[in-house]
Amino acid sequence: MMRAEQTVELNDPPAFDYGQRVRSKKVIRNDGTFPGKEIGAVLVNKGDVGYVASIGEFLQQFYIYAVHFVEHDYMVGCRAKELELAESPVPAAEA
Repeated sequence: MMRAEQTVELNDPPAFDYGQRVRSKKVIRNDGTFPGKEIGAVLVNKGDVGYVASIGEFLQQFYIYAVHFVEHDYMVGCRAKELELAESPVPAAEA
């Protein structure tokens, strides 16, 4: 039995494509890889919307999606499990 972190996402096509509109499923904090922000600082809030700008790989195992979060005007590297497709705008009640 393989644990989720032992799966190799690269065996399958990426979950998202360039230019797709995505929404953060959770709060994303700086793990030390985002320059100019303290470690632990909130980079993206749950529900923030952005666009996939590039797709890279991490540890020859995972896809990393560089997402341009328009409201913050910066790019954050995200895993697929942190994102969902945002087919329509966020309703005002959820914003």
